[in-house]
Amino acid sequence: MTFAELKEKALSLPYAPGVYIMRDQADRVIYVGKAKKLKNRVSQYFQDTASHSPKTRLMVSRIHHFDVIVAASEFEALVLECSLIKRYLPKYNILLKDDKGYPYLRLNMKEDYPVLTMVSKPSDDGACYYGPYGSRGITQSILEAIFLTLKLPRCKKHFPRDVGKGRPCLNYHMNQCSGWCQSGSSKDGYRERIEQARQLLSGNYKQVAEQIKQQMLAAADGMEFELAASLRDRLSAVEALGQKQLVTAGALADTDVIGYAQTEAKACFSVLHFSGGNLLDKDYEVFPLPDDPETAVSSLMKQYYLTRGIAPKIILLPFAVEDSELFAHLLEQRYGRKPSLRVPQRGDNVRLVELAVKNAYEEAERITTKEEKAAGTLTLLGKMLDLEPPRRIEAFDVSNIAGTDIVASMVVFASGKPKKSEYKQFRIEGLSDQDDYASMEQAVMRRFAHYQKGDKGFDELPDLLLIDGGIAHTQAAVKALNTFDITVPVFGMVKDNRHRTRALVTSDGREIGIDSQQAVFALIGTIQEETHRFAVTYHRQLRSKRLSYSQLDQIPGIGTKRKELLLKKFKSLSAIANATLNELERLLPADAAQAVYRHFHAENTNR
Repeated sequence: MTFAELKEKALSLPYAPGVYIMRDQADRVIYVGKAKKLKNRVSQYFQDTASHSPKTRLMVSRIHHFDVIVAASEFEALVLECSLIKRYLPKYNILLKDDKGYPYLRLNMKEDYPVLTMVSKPSDDGACYYGPYGSRGITQSILEAIFLTLKLPRCKKHFPRDVGKGRPCLNYHMNQCSGWCQSGSSKDGYRERIEQARQLLSGNYKQVAEQIKQQMLAAADGMEFELAASLRDRLSAVEALGQKQLVTAGALADTDVIGYAQTEAKACFSVLHFSGGNLLDKDYEVFPLPDDPETAVSSLMKQYYLTRGIAPKIILLPFAVEDSELFAHLLEQRYGRKPSLRVPQRGDNVRLVELAVKNAYEEAERITTKEEKAAGTLTLLGKMLDLEPPRRIEAFDVSNIAGTDIVASMVVFASGKPKKSEYKQFRIEGLSDQDDYASMEQAVMRRFAHYQKGDKGFDELPDLLLIDGGIAHTQAAVKALNTFDITVPVFGMVKDNRHRTRALVTSDGREIGIDSQQAVFALIGTIQEETHRFAVTYHRQLRSKRLSYSQLDQIPGIGTKRKELLLKKFKSLSAIANATLNELERLLPADAAQAVYRHFHAENTNR
């Protein structure tokens, strides 16, 4: 279908809730979305495409045709959207990479030697399943705790096949296993321990503790003191296990806290799991910057909980998301528990959300490369200025003191980094008085005059021109560009009272604040400081050279070439003044060297 046909079809859709399915030319599903009113939502894609983000424009450009499914209600549309995203995994939907769900512990008591294992989901195989638990890390820690507490085998031996074959492993010698692989080990004793594990997983740790206590007392009465001591240690381990509540039926967090944060190039969705006020675990997903954070969090939250097999009592959110109430009803329908979704405004819950956001930021920051940060900052700057990301930025500044030694600098930033090999310096000509605007106009005009001639080092146009100064400086630069009929976006860099760049300004006076975007603020500040530094350095060099020349002009026999030779060798006037006669004679003829030496040592010479 053509773009016009797609737009016409979108405008013919009903004002009804439903799901739309975007497909490419190969009939692959590339995006699935939900709408309260299909006509309004779908037609937006084919209206003003210039207002779309680059990602959305790319997605729209690849739409060949689309389908819609009208739903009876918004709730039905939500259920359908979640189902279709899971089924098709569309390229332009934000997707969770890991949808394995919360793990379970499996125990089949029908086996002679039951083994406790971790599995992704229950099966209809007659075994007992415990959980789900918070994450694979939490589940593994529970498994390890039970093995150590009850001294069950963790090796790869199979029972009863390997009983009596070979020597016990290191776990036995470290007193972490009762050596069930040895000849004479009791099958009944093994099953008794497994039954205790089953009781622990069911939350009956007090019952297990009482059973071990009775065995300990009986061993003591029978004067089996080593056995009694071993049982005493096991009793302490079981009681500690119960007190920490590490092993309880459905040991999922009672509160999940969702965080969202982004760097210049990456975003992160994080979930902190809390139980009884204690942090148990963290899950997170890092992905490219979304067009809309609220939509991204809403989408990821749906995928996350609909694949986990259980829902917590409370879900704390960093901000309100669309369809949160409908989603809570969906979880209730799916799991028999309706969580409370809240955006906390005060108290401890606010601090929990702040912690989740901090964790999200740290993960996004950790995985974002320097190149991605730079590219992300330029993309954000482009959005703020309504431009494509400016790959090449040139910035100008003027420096002088009371109208003397007037200079201008041009620095170049390519892909967010200074490109010093392409910096340029201009000595302003024809101005005897201080006139920053005329100086700026001349510098910009000379730069683009070189461009029109195709001169090396000037043959690439910038994507953005930044001028150190306000509206008048910016207007001077625009005036210079108009001379050549060249179109380049021009913005002035406006400072605050602390001499920091607070905003960018257009030639017609429109200001764009940048201090709310830290990455852009830092980049523009760096560019302005570098432009100013380069201009001031050049001005000081000219001023120093001029002052040095004026001193050397007083010395007989020292003309232009010899002045340049002296300054090139000794770098400064003070170094020339401190030079010995021998050093000067190695550079100049004897009479000229003596004249220079006498000029700076006249007092000593006359004595």
